[in-house]
Amino acid sequence: MLTLFVVWFFRNPERKIPKNSKFIISPADGKVLRIEEVADHELLEGPLKKISIFMSVFNVHVNRMPCDGVIENVRYHEGRFISANLDKASQDNERNDVLIRMPDGRKVLVIQIAGFIARRIDCWAAQGMGFQKGERFGLIRFGSRVEVFLPYDTHMMVSAGDKVMGGETPIGELP
Repeated sequence: MLTLFVVWFFRNPERKIPKNSKFIISPADGKVLRIEEVADHELLEGPLKKISIFMSVFNVHVNRMPCDGVIENVRYHEGRFISANLDKASQDNERNDVLIRMPDGRKVLVIQIAGFIARRIDCWAAQGMGFQKGERFGLIRFGSRVEVFLPYDTHMMVSAGDKVMGGETPIGELP
């Protein structure tokens, strides 16, 4: 049973990536916990819009690029492993920041956050690498959280409580 669960957990299905270049897509499967406006982030000047997505053990845990771009910075932080559905997980838990510079110069930040069960973040992106929207860039093992920081003028296309699919569901539209 355990072997079947692990094989099922690490599934990596193909997705239909939206072609609209203005769409920012979800980097992860899961449930939108909250959308909020924030003043800034240490890697990005604000104001910004922040989307928090919780991935349960039943979601696909492969992470995908929310937009086309070049990786400007990847930064790993050691931390704890409290439940990823709690807001304090954003600061306290092990996490990995991935800063993406889009072709037009705007930036998007994706943060992979380990959870209570998740004890490992894999990130295959490195500074200077180019990615296409929907391309796989990492994996968080078992339950976890992903946060996305978007330009403030992004029109949000999801709401708290919505289910999203990584690489497929548009979460925002750039002007």
